[in-house]
Amino acid sequence: MKTLRHLRTIGILLLAVMAIGTAGYHYIEGWPWFDGFYMVVTTLTTIGYQEVHPLSHAGRVFNVFVILAGVSLLLLGVGALSQALLEFELQSFFGRRRMEREIGRLEDHFIICGMGRVGRSVARELARKPVPFVFIDNSDSKRQRFAHENWLAIAGDATLEQNLRQAQIERARGLIAATTTDATNLYIVLTARGLNPHLKIIARASEDAAEKHLLTAGADSVVSPYSFAGQRIAQSLLRPNVVSFLDTATTHLGIDLEIGEIHITAGSAFAGKTLETSRIRQERGVIVLAIKRRDAMRFNPAPDERIEPDDCLIAMGEPSQLRQLEQSVASS
Repeated sequence: MKTLRHLRTIGILLLAVMAIGTAGYHYIEGWPWFDGFYMVVTTLTTIGYQEVHPLSHAGRVFNVFVILAGVSLLLLGVGALSQALLEFELQSFFGRRRMEREIGRLEDHFIICGMGRVGRSVARELARKPVPFVFIDNSDSKRQRFAHENWLAIAGDATLEQNLRQAQIERARGLIAATTTDATNLYIVLTARGLNPHLKIIARASEDAAEKHLLTAGADSVVSPYSFAGQRIAQSLLRPNVVSFLDTATTHLGIDLEIGEIHITAGSAFAGKTLETSRIRQERGVIVLAIKRRDAMRFNPAPDERIEPDDCLIAMGEPSQLRQLEQSVASS
């Protein structure tokens, strides 16, 4: 901020005046160093104590320059500090208003309940896409710690209906219940499902027994970070190359490769064609790993496998190639 730079410059100049003033009283008047420093402090603060020692004519002339320079810098410093505080308050106020307006315009977005490690990991993945999302968390320290990310956030309890409505839950695409307690996540799922019956809800579970209750409450799927971490560690020991490949395809570790899903609509040009005649691999450079069809998953589909409306293609390729394929499907 420009005002802060001014404050820093004024502070440096003020210290320089104090040092020059102390040295001047010492060498011009022959005062001890502390007496010279004390004279500078009482002069700049305009307290009005009498002179530490009688001043000579040269000392009085020097004192005039100390007064003019020091008091001027002090007044400039007070003015700059007031301006900095005012700018900070205005930025905070208008920043909150801007965030409220952006949240009010959200549509087809995701709501992340909880700014813990799981919630932040979800946010980073969504931001990388990018996909719109908003946080709900009642911890001021967490929101301030990640303010530099410019994430939309609502201060409050995610279990309260009014906060979920403020997050535009009626227009949201999905909700992630990622708080640290299963009971809180359960209550969030119940409230969210009541407000939006068609919402995609994914919940975090710390205990194995909580998974059943979260699914009953209305969660579409439940993820246990501890169970996933255990599986990941075991797979890293037993199948390290497989884990390395999945990392490359899902987290962009050095190679521009991604696994995505392409939803085939009824009006798509690919609907009714086989994988071979669609020429997805030949012309788009995308490999179809599987086809998700209703409740079945067909892995490594054959070239003569027909693509049906409402199928979901699990495909792998460069991000740009996948985006082009998604645009082709959407514009068909």
